Amino acid sequence: MAEILKGAPVAKTIKERIKSDAESLKQKGIIPTLGIIRMGNRADDISYEKGVIKNCESVGIQARVFKVPADTPMDEFVELLKKVNEDDNIHGILMFRPLPDHIDYEIIKNIIDPRKDVDCMNPINLEKVFEGELDGFVPCTPKAVVEILKHYNVPLVGASVAIINRSMVVGRPLSMMFLGESSTVTICHSKTKNLPEVTANADIVVAAVGKAKMLGKEYLSQNSIVIDVGINDAGEGKICGDVDYDNVAENVKAITPVPGGVGSVTSAILLSHVIIACKNIIK
Repeated sequence: MAEILKGAPVAKTIKERIKSDAESLKQKGIIPTLGIIRMGNRADDISYEKGVIKNCESVGIQARVFKVPADTPMDEFVELLKKVNEDDNIHGILMFRPLPDHIDYEIIKNIIDPRKDVDCMNPINLEKVFEGELDGFVPCTPKAVVEILKHYNVPLVGASVAIINRSMVVGRPLSMMFLGESSTVTICHSKTKNLPEVTANADIVVAAVGKAKMLGKEYLSQNSIVIDVGINDAGEGKICGDVDYDNVAENVKAITPVPGGVGSVTSAILLSHVIIACKNIIK
């Protein structure tokens, strides 16, 4: 049976550091604060918002929610974002996506203050990732992947890594992070030839395809360390990953579960970015 790389112990370690930092800041009269911007009342956004607020409270971070109707005009939404940008008592900004069609995301992502951009929307922060600056705001999910591997002492130097995703949200920034750890990276996608062969020969496989249980035994080997980033509807109110966990878990070296894997660490990373933002802004 594979080693199960659970996210909870990793998230706990990160949150303990956040609590300590938040307490130190409070002793100086500074309350680290996350501004949450939500357009409309989508059920998944509201659910996520509740989870973020609960996590903030658990580590000593204050959350302030800015709710606006889904039909708010572009110019009014820009004014709100600028207001939050300029509020010295808000250190990080989390904006729920996707935004309504009438909101131009290409404009919005360039307006958000890079110093408060804890979810790494602004191209300035993404550019830093591709320049090798990985101590700031990198996308939370890729950072969670690396944190899990480090927590479980998975060797990264010289490791061959296959990432099945080429998006700017996961695959591309994650490849930069692995290169920063001196790993050898292959980015895979829908046009990759002999995909099962490529992944089966990799030491580490990161699945972020967005297709439920797509990766079966033929994609992996007994030496595979599998990080499943996928979150898919499995029916009956359940979720599953991109890996066929039940049929794969006994035939790989290590694997993250879904749920219970990358997701909880991603949330903790977001909170750690609020602390980083707060420290940088008060300098």
